[in-house]
Amino acid sequence: MAKLKTAYFCQNCGSQYPQWVGQCKNCGEWNTLVEEIVEKTTSHKTPPFSKTKQHVINIIEVEAIEEPRIKTPSDELNRVLGGGIVLGSVTLIGGEPGIGKSTLLLQLALKMKKKIFYVSGEESASQIKMRADRLADVKNPNCFLYTETSLEKILHEAKKLEPDFVIIDSIQTLQSQLIESSPGTVSQIRECSNEIIKYAKENNVPVFLVGHITKDGQIAGPKVLEHMVDVVLNFDGDRNHLFRLLRANKNRFGSTAEIGIYEMISQGLKEIKNPSEILITKKSEELSGNSVAVTIEGNRPMLLEIQALVSSAVYGTPQRSCTGFDSKRLNMLLAVLEKRAGFQLGAKDVFLNITGGIKTDDPALDLAVVASILSSNEDIPISEHYCFAGEIGLSGEIRPIAQAEQRISEAEKLGYEKIFVSNLNKIPKKKFGIKIEEVSKIEDFHERLF
Repeated sequence: MAKLKTAYFCQNCGSQYPQWVGQCKNCGEWNTLVEEIVEKTTSHKTPPFSKTKQHVINIIEVEAIEEPRIKTPSDELNRVLGGGIVLGSVTLIGGEPGIGKSTLLLQLALKMKKKIFYVSGEESASQIKMRADRLADVKNPNCFLYTETSLEKILHEAKKLEPDFVIIDSIQTLQSQLIESSPGTVSQIRECSNEIIKYAKENNVPVFLVGHITKDGQIAGPKVLEHMVDVVLNFDGDRNHLFRLLRANKNRFGSTAEIGIYEMISQGLKEIKNPSEILITKKSEELSGNSVAVTIEGNRPMLLEIQALVSSAVYGTPQRSCTGFDSKRLNMLLAVLEKRAGFQLGAKDVFLNITGGIKTDDPALDLAVVASILSSNEDIPISEHYCFAGEIGLSGEIRPIAQAEQRISEAEKLGYEKIFVSNLNKIPKKKFGIKIEEVSKIEDFHERLF
């Protein structure tokens, strides 16, 4: 007879305890511990995913085999995944409600020339069909729908169908008969994820899991879920804007620095091949407070429009407001401008915005942010043919930036005449048609800009 080993898990944070206690010591929540089955053992237990007997081997003797990948119809998704979907991999994608997670995966299922097993625990088959008719002109005759929340039934149908690709929307709706708690709890998510990963590895079938997120933006459920899967993708963006960004927070088969950019339209998600041309708006007249920053997301250079508004504070405490930029870094830049360069901004409201709903933490945006603030403060417009890339230090110096050549090449390709950067002694300037203006201090930068 199989032996059952149980433990108590916090339904809020996933912490494990050998016996019940009233308050979780990790998160501080009360009455959140639930008894769960930890291990089901028999006298002939074998390790998971193991079909052959393993033995110790020297790492030098290991033969390196490149993982085969499935190319998807979405070039943006291929870029984020590192070249395509690896066979047997499990990918978890999370994001805000209504951001486009299900739309992205349904488009993928309709356009891939593979046998797709699409499992939905949130929508009926008719609802999925209505969205499918709106999304794609190309229909996949090998896309099979299954609206079910029972894990055992889903795995039984998957083994019987033998698909090339599995999509489960979402992991929080699944329920295993081995666990008595309701769907979405820590115990259910852990058990269901473990069985799905076991199925993917044993059958060499890639699986996509949709995950809900908490109010803090983290994927709901135990943190161990993100450790168990191979790839964790985050689909974010402002629902009031058209653009969506797909980022990899974890990727065992590629880089986590790449991003994919999509535009939400009535027909679904459209890939953005050249985001710089869309994010930069052409104006009929030059206005103060606008500048163009050259940023890098992964290996992709992009141009972003930075808008700043500086005005006299109406109330006693000046306001500092940011959209798409770190508010603490803005406060640091304002302090540097006042302390090192002598600009009196302490009694003024400062509002900063990155257009298009894009959020980035690239330090090379510092120079464009400072240029917009100075332009708005003095009410002098910046030429639309200028762009900026540089990091600013606490002493007021303009520090070198990474991947400077790619940034300069992108600015030249889009027709800009001058780029302000830090000292670039290592770059041969003759290869660029754009004028490179090197600056080292904030004071020097202000004089050359205006």
